Amino acid sequence: MRPPLLLLFLLALTGTVGNAARPITHADVWLMPRLGPTVLSDSGEHAVSLIVEPAYDPAEERADLWWIDPAGKRHSRRLTQHPGAEAQPDLSADGQTLVFVAQRQDDTAPQIYLLDLGEGGEARRLTNLATGARKPRLSPDGSRVLFESDVYPGTRDDADNREVAAEIQGRKYKVRTFEGFPVRDWNHWQDQRQTHLMLAEINSGEVRDLFFGSTLVAQPGFAGRGELGTQTLDANWSPDGSRVVFVASSNAHQAALGYTNQDLYQLQLSNLAISRLNPAGGAAESYEQPRYTRDGRGIVALVTPRGEFVYNATYLDYFELDSGQRSRLAAPRQLSIDSYALDPDGRTVWFLAEQAAHVNLHRARLGDAEGKRVYGLRKGIYSDLQVAGSRSETRLLASYQSATEPAELVRIDPSGQTHYPLTQFTKARLAELDLPEPEEFWFNNGKGVPIHNLLIRPPGFDPGRRYPLVVAMHGGPHSMWKDYFFTRWNYHLLSAPGYVLLLTNYTGSTGYGESFAQAIQGDPFRGPAAEINQAADEAIKRYAFIDGNRQCALGASYGGHLANWLQGTTDRYRCLISHAGLVNLEAQWGTSDIIFAREVNAGGPVWEQGAVWREQNPARLAANFRTPTLVSVGELDYRVPLNNTLEYWSLLQRRQVPSRLLIYPDEDHWIKNAENSRHYYGEIHAWLAKWLAAGG
Repeated sequence: MRPPLLLLFLLALTGTVGNAARPITHADVWLMPRLGPTVLSDSGEHAVSLIVEPAYDPAEERADLWWIDPAGKRHSRRLTQHPGAEAQPDLSADGQTLVFVAQRQDDTAPQIYLLDLGEGGEARRLTNLATGARKPRLSPDGSRVLFESDVYPGTRDDADNREVAAEIQGRKYKVRTFEGFPVRDWNHWQDQRQTHLMLAEINSGEVRDLFFGSTLVAQPGFAGRGELGTQTLDANWSPDGSRVVFVASSNAHQAALGYTNQDLYQLQLSNLAISRLNPAGGAAESYEQPRYTRDGRGIVALVTPRGEFVYNATYLDYFELDSGQRSRLAAPRQLSIDSYALDPDGRTVWFLAEQAAHVNLHRARLGDAEGKRVYGLRKGIYSDLQVAGSRSETRLLASYQSATEPAELVRIDPSGQTHYPLTQFTKARLAELDLPEPEEFWFNNGKGVPIHNLLIRPPGFDPGRRYPLVVAMHGGPHSMWKDYFFTRWNYHLLSAPGYVLLLTNYTGSTGYGESFAQAIQGDPFRGPAAEINQAADEAIKRYAFIDGNRQCALGASYGGHLANWLQGTTDRYRCLISHAGLVNLEAQWGTSDIIFAREVNAGGPVWEQGAVWREQNPARLAANFRTPTLVSVGELDYRVPLNNTLEYWSLLQRRQVPSRLLIYPDEDHWIKNAENSRHYYGEIHAWLAKWLAAGG
């Protein structure tokens, strides 16, 4: 039986753990406690974090809320111990009331629960809606909760929604009917329901639909911001509780023809009037994470322009509500702003931005044109930034992790350019493991552009040995290999059997400036693949312990696309591993949940048969296929649908290439089930062992 998390946490605090170092296992990765979202009270005196205790049996997994002392002086304590999982916590301004989402007892859908931290006791259910509830936000005075629910169009209340749902359930036929695009999103089919803002009164329990009867939701293109199969409105309260700011799209129905975008809206609670804040008819832009300034006179929000490029850096817009003036804040060096938080002084904004495998802290004043980096991390990344306190004392909290340290909550000291741990849930487990630190190196590609790489040595490293090289290619393509503890492709678990792991941030990766990320457009495979191969050559040249005669390459999603491109363009690798990778560019365009961005990347629609469609489609290179390949896919993947994997498998079989096909019936774009993940890693290690054996 696994020791309880509280015992592991206390062991970590006292340091009573062993010092044995061994290679990491799948159980180490999967069962490692995981830090979820953190919320911070306005005073900065109270924090609540979601801590997940994973298990191989879903019935044994826990996800509880913990109280954390932001000052780091008092022990953390568990607030919830109910079977099942809590999610999406929000904390009142005074830190005494906590709301969260859970599905308990007879709940047929997730509901909002409220816990009085001052009085203690059990949490009470605040909502009981047939359509469920998510994303709760407590009002500044703590008397109301703003939240989201997916309702049927035209319904006034929960009774109406139950009636419509019953009518649909009672039909003798089952059919999905559409009259426009899109029809799917990541791993979900679209249905007729809409995401609405709802308001619950805490004392009376009354729930209102704030969007009922509005002209906004009557538009054919109304939708929330897409969020991995769901939608969100990113709603937040004004400081006086009289208004709400949110984002929504009005042109989602045009996704087949062009870019869709999220506009910025304000809702007056007195009369439910909705007004758009960003100018209509201007440049296409998408907003997210809007918030009011501390005095309520302005609104800040992340904004991503839409234009000729699929990828564009994200900025921060500041709207002065009285004057209507807008100013735009950029991260330095063409970087993209990931997330932000406002300082209690009312004028300072703190934000995070990716840069060369790390995510660093930046600072600016509202109205500035460009922020400044506070300091650069030499190890790890920050995420989930939270800022609160008073004018005399500001507290900055964030999640911090690295490739050798799973995420923990830390307090950041900007003046000292460091941080201090507030939790140590993973320390006891980590003490047993041999996890070499990533090493970084750069080289110039064929165009003279610097390319950044991470290299992981195997556990028990012996400089006198020569090790096989495993080249891992990240997805996206607009993402990057970070110095973080990754479950899907855990660096040290991949290298654990005795491999050197190479991670290259090829052209198209984020964290190196907007132009670098945009440079992949029009060259989706050839250029990045050349950099992958060059990176392998550079690593072999720089590190004498790499056996250049034993190389394999692997990737998922866009990384799987690259693996399939390598299949047709090089025979340098002894084996390939491709998960959720396209082999037929044209087939993915026609079956994926997004199509317009793929046209832009290829330089035009598929029927025009431009150069990319003709020349950078792996399926057209099948005559060259000869590298043994492990192919895998989730049957419910709608981003890179199953048909592409089956086409690849057919081509491999037709070409008599040694290959193995894995189809996970209950998985989507990712392998999320614990036992499926353990099985998949076992297949990866077996495939690598088969083809990377010495003398093979």
